[in-house]
Amino acid sequence: MGVVHHAAYVPWLEEGRTELLRTSGVSYRQLESAGVFLAVVKLEAAYKRPGRYDDLVEVRTRVVGATRVKLRHEYEVRLVERAGVSEGEMVGLQRAGLDLLVTASTTLACLDGAGKPSELPGWIAGGGGGGG
Repeated sequence: MGVVHHAAYVPWLEEGRTELLRTSGVSYRQLESAGVFLAVVKLEAAYKRPGRYDDLVEVRTRVVGATRVKLRHEYEVRLVERAGVSEGEMVGLQRAGLDLLVTASTTLACLDGAGKPSELPGWIAGGGGGGG
């Protein structure tokens, strides 16, 4: 069909979370080495327009909430470049909001090394919005 399979977006969201964490100065590997594991317990996605093979996309990720144990992210997957679409046409799509392919949200639970719920480290639970 020439369109991105719906499941392909899930790893892109993970990449967005990983890069957002990295911008805070910590890699996911460092987080796990400290005994902090984040597991997706809820995922919601709304598919607005189809992505196509070889599209260049941008995943915008932000933290929108936290409890003692859970962390919530929201995402936008936006089209940046598509074969056969001129730069001027892309600007028009962006201005009209037609570059938005998917909106999504995830809830992650903090787990310890034994897989039991654990309190989020304060520096994560305390915020750190931004985009990534």
